[in-house]
Amino acid sequence: MVNVEKFIDQAVREIRDAAGDEKVVMALSGGVDSSVCAALGARAIGDRLIPIYVDTGLMRKGETGRVSSLFADTNLRVVDAADEFFEALAGVTDPEEKRKVIGEKFIRVFEREAKRTGATMLLQGTIYPDRIESEGGIKSHHNVGGMPLKIDFKGVIEPLADLYKDEVREVAAALGLPAEIQHRMPFPGPGLAVRVLGEVTREKIEIVREANAIVEECLVEDFRPWQCFAALIGLGTGVKGDVRLHGWIVAVRAVRSRDGMTAEPLYLPYETLSRITTRITSEIPGVSRVVYDVTSKPPATIEYE
Repeated sequence: MVNVEKFIDQAVREIRDAAGDEKVVMALSGGVDSSVCAALGARAIGDRLIPIYVDTGLMRKGETGRVSSLFADTNLRVVDAADEFFEALAGVTDPEEKRKVIGEKFIRVFEREAKRTGATMLLQGTIYPDRIESEGGIKSHHNVGGMPLKIDFKGVIEPLADLYKDEVREVAAALGLPAEIQHRMPFPGPGLAVRVLGEVTREKIEIVREANAIVEECLVEDFRPWQCFAALIGLGTGVKGDVRLHGWIVAVRAVRSRDGMTAEPLYLPYETLSRITTRITSEIPGVSRVVYDVTSKPPATIEYE
């Protein structure tokens, strides 16, 4: 395991040395990785760090308000780029292409904000599993394999690049970050776009956003999964109110893991699965079926794309 205090000292020095006298923009999603980066960056360069939260339109329910509240005492910039992301994703169905489109759009937004603020460097919370999965061809993380080859920054600073998720949580605790951040479930950088199989549309995202909220409400507090979510996986036949419905199929997934490299499904009580199914099919128009995924990683990945 990482020597936390030694790591923090080294990371602060790394950021300070890489930044020099420059301003630095950083990608802040509100998850543990980017929050730790923000705390390290603030220690290293103070007000020259400019955290940027990009509202892609692909975030969880209430996410933008939550992040804005959690980081209200910083110079956080919230950028509404939802229209840009949906326009860029129109017609895209291949999972790898989807990740690359999102990765490039993120970088272009950060470049634009950097020019507005006079920043020349980018700080981001890439961790070791991101690198392994991207470089190993499993999937392109938006901040690694999904990044465009040409970027308008003097440099990219990634102080967490050699840490696993559980080690990042240890650093978060040592930095005194709130428990809500320390223990927050992982959320994919491309957001809900990779929980919609096929083309991403506003309608599909709204359905999967509501389904995700229901799954988290039903599972997080009582079962403490490493990760749980809902994904929109296709269309199927159903019946609502004695009327035949060609509606959406929602897959629910809940796993336990240590670092995300492997994972085992949670075997949930039937009553819990029934409650989730009833809520999703009754509260979300157009959903006709709910299934529960019990596949381990490997052979599956945790996310669907």
